[in-house]
Amino acid sequence: MGDFVDIQKQNTVEHLNQELERLLQSAPPSKAERDRKEFDGFSRLFKRFVFESGAAIQWDKIQSLPENAVLDYASLKAPEDKQAIANMLSRLVVVKLNGGLGTSMGCTGPKSLIQVRNDLTFLDMTIHQIESLNLTYGVDVPLILMNSFNTHDDTQQVLHRYKHRRVRIFTFLQSRYPRIDRETLMPIAKNLSGSSNEVWYPPGHGDFYEAFYNCGYLDRFIEEGKEYCFLSNIDNLGATVDISILELLLNPQQATEGLVDARNLDFVMEVTDKTRADVKGGTLILYEDKLRLLEIAQVPKSHVDEFKSISKFKVFNTNNLWVNLKAIKRLVEAHSMQLEIIVNHKHIDTGANVIQLETACGDAVKNFDRARGINVPRRRFLPVKKTDDLLMIMSNLYSIQQGTLIMNPKRVFPSVPLVKLGDKDFGKVRDFLNRFSTIPDLLDLDHLTVSGDVTFGKGVILKGTVIIIANHGERIDIPSGALLENKIVSGNLRIMDH
Repeated sequence: MGDFVDIQKQNTVEHLNQELERLLQSAPPSKAERDRKEFDGFSRLFKRFVFESGAAIQWDKIQSLPENAVLDYASLKAPEDKQAIANMLSRLVVVKLNGGLGTSMGCTGPKSLIQVRNDLTFLDMTIHQIESLNLTYGVDVPLILMNSFNTHDDTQQVLHRYKHRRVRIFTFLQSRYPRIDRETLMPIAKNLSGSSNEVWYPPGHGDFYEAFYNCGYLDRFIEEGKEYCFLSNIDNLGATVDISILELLLNPQQATEGLVDARNLDFVMEVTDKTRADVKGGTLILYEDKLRLLEIAQVPKSHVDEFKSISKFKVFNTNNLWVNLKAIKRLVEAHSMQLEIIVNHKHIDTGANVIQLETACGDAVKNFDRARGINVPRRRFLPVKKTDDLLMIMSNLYSIQQGTLIMNPKRVFPSVPLVKLGDKDFGKVRDFLNRFSTIPDLLDLDHLTVSGDVTFGKGVILKGTVIIIANHGERIDIPSGALLENKIVSGNLRIMDH
């Protein structure tokens, strides 16, 4: 029976490869080589999807993290000599994952082009940060954007704005993989023309390693003498170049006062302490004597509550990664960069049920022999996924210095408030902005929940826990200058102590 099943699986793989070859025949000559490299990568991923079965993680085999597997950021030492810092920066490239659209906040086009603070976009702030480094230390840290086919054209159109800035900007496309029919396991694409979201998809940021190699930039920057890349999501406004972490990579003994041996690290993942909002985030574990990223999708249902426990799994992955370029090259050329396959089921407009095979870049940690986690302050994880996050970023909780968000020193607690805005009335950026005459003072806010048809006047101050609920058919207008501290505001505008 086992042999029969294996033969069926092999037949499925061969049939898919025949379909991919047929698609390649429709490619223009100018794109044929790139498409073949992408399809080779997809074919390897598909074969693993077909043949690999069962749980990738056996819960009882998870080991306790050894001492120094996750280093404390506060223990790191950084050089103060300007020339020493310049020498380190000259060996770095910065990569931003720029494949996402702003659709979750009601915007069209790349998320990186949404204005988030003082009319600055995510891309503006990123370029300002790197330009500041280059000017301060007299170095040439390049910025590399990994675009998807959804974001590439729009991103290219705005790059002319930065041609006089002190930053070299490079872009490359992550792979474009074919969606496959859930029943037949064959591509639904009929040819290679167009870039329709219906038949193609970008296969997650785990594709970075092969796509970076295939576009030629990996070899180019190695030849330039670059040694490490700092990789992060472009919507994480806390993900800035950090000299202490760079020192850890290049001079590990000096940075840790001997806690790490003198051999340079190949992979460092920034993690930070879990809060109630982060219990589903992936965490670092030791598995089969190697560091590994454990995601909630890999956890048996009987252990999900245990996984969410802040006392057992105390940190989560920020997706800020520092990776050795030569180590990437070695693993990609040996086809040994094994990443967990994420099977994403979709129902598309044509009525078809399809499967997308995706991977995540943080999962690569298990492929590197010399890997570490580093527990960083929460300020290095400031993603803007929803307008809830945007409210905090636009408020007086932060100021901007050289493109970097700085927490207001008057904030008593280092943690940010927990903010929940109703999706219907606040979920889209345009609607969100129309509901605030000015952004409220959040300096002493702990928790904010707003639901329904609610508007805010100018100079509103929110403190402690504030809950504002407008029931269906009702409207609440918070007057200008209002101070709400530990209050519940209901549909009839009664204000009572919470």
